[in-house]
Amino acid sequence: MEIANIHQAKAQLSRLIELALAGEEVQIARSGEPLVRLVPIQADAQPRQGGQLKGRVWIAEDFDAPDPEIERLFDGEGA
Repeated sequence: MEIANIHQAKAQLSRLIELALAGEEVQIARSGEPLVRLVPIQADAQPRQGGQLKGRVWIAEDFDAPDPEIERLFDGEGA
């Protein structure tokens, strides 16, 4: 197990990351007291699946219809 204080971790971050990726436990400490553990990110075991909101979401037929008020403002006709 590698324990580095915050100052060492700043100076040797790349090396500490390589150790963690290689499977070694890396802890970062302040005044000798461990604060955090540096670990590699694990890929999700299951791929994401969609469809959880099927039948719950409604989109109006005219959701993308032009809005006369917005068009007037874009044309510079003021408020």
